[in-house]
Amino acid sequence: MATAGPARAAEENRFIRRDGMRLLRGSEPYRITGANMWYAAWLGADAAYGDRARLGRELDRLQALGLNNLRIMAAAEEGPLRNSIKPGFSRPDGSLNQELLAGLDYAMAEIARRGMTAVVCLGNFWEWSGGIATWLYRVTGQYTDMNDPAHPWPAFPDATSAFYGNPQAVRLYHDYVRTVVTRTNSVTGVRYIDDPTVMCWQLANEPRPGGSEAVIAQRRDSYFQWIDDTAALIRSLDRNHLVSLGHEGTQGANGSEDIVRRAHKNIDYLTAHIWPLNWGWVNGKDLAGTWDAGSVKVGDYLATHERLANELGKPLLFEEFGFPRDGEVYSPGTPTTFRDRYYAMIYGAVSASWTKGGPIMGSNFWAWNGEARAAHPDYRFRDGDRAYMGDPPHEPQGWYGLFDNDESTLTLVRDHAAQRCLGLSSPCPAR
Repeated sequence: MATAGPARAAEENRFIRRDGMRLLRGSEPYRITGANMWYAAWLGADAAYGDRARLGRELDRLQALGLNNLRIMAAAEEGPLRNSIKPGFSRPDGSLNQELLAGLDYAMAEIARRGMTAVVCLGNFWEWSGGIATWLYRVTGQYTDMNDPAHPWPAFPDATSAFYGNPQAVRLYHDYVRTVVTRTNSVTGVRYIDDPTVMCWQLANEPRPGGSEAVIAQRRDSYFQWIDDTAALIRSLDRNHLVSLGHEGTQGANGSEDIVRRAHKNIDYLTAHIWPLNWGWVNGKDLAGTWDAGSVKVGDYLATHERLANELGKPLLFEEFGFPRDGEVYSPGTPTTFRDRYYAMIYGAVSASWTKGGPIMGSNFWAWNGEARAAHPDYRFRDGDRAYMGDPPHEPQGWYGLFDNDESTLTLVRDHAAQRCLGLSSPCPAR
């Protein structure tokens, strides 16, 4: 019994934990220089749609850049929604795709082998992986497609947010959460709850309480209840890992800081996503003419969420940020003048927080395309394509993703990663 305390302490030191506004591993701050790579499990599958050799090459590239964290999808639901990735982790009849779950296992084992951690995302508000709209469809038989001319914005988020108040749909989702969180990795033999490669379990990608003000007012209580109940469920299954929401920040709440604060009440750290083009802050065809005004809005968004993190006393990650190439052209090799300025803004805010001991613990750019190239002249993903990119199947392939030959941007990433361990006693990468 004399060694039980120290032994347990040493075991817990392997996991990322929260201490006030810091993320820690052991006694050291765990700063994040990361990327989004949603498709890691698909590459990891031992199947016709998988490519384990490419997964290894991509992870080697990311490791060489100095990255220490990846945000990946561990959920995708097949159903009728347009532009959803296939195969999914669950089939239309609700049965599980064991091949893809094994692909997740393989990807996590390879991430671990390179000393990285992962944010493991358990759902999606958007349709490109089926998402909660598909869980809702499975119990109601109804769905709304994103960008359907017959049902323009905000029809999709308004319809999808009905999920939170549907007990049957939430039960299906919770059943799947239990399946993943309690899973034993078929490659390593380690239970996920015992695996320090998992940095945190994330409830969903960009869950919104609705689209219109009227629907948000109607659904916000069920939205908060879903967040609280899911976080409690995960913690009842796994006491070792953090829980995050995957929220965009105020932009995902129609500007409401109160919603952001309440949504993160029982969540370990804040997240914010920043999309200047999608949000109309810049014009992709006139980046030179719209950059100045757009960059002011980016700076304000960074400052707002740092302030919210300070108010809540919790860490903050800018876990998605993306920007188009010059002229909003998709092909690799196109200049990235304004994207590089944008990355420098994000990294500058993160580095400044590291220096002053602020709440911003890191960032994950969106997203890693690596060696993939668009398979079709129209830059559109089609069912059966294997050249997975960070740009999901509903988006032009090459819109935001970072290719392996984007040298100027890669230099920015590499230089920022090298700053991660300045002032720390442990060597980089922190593992």
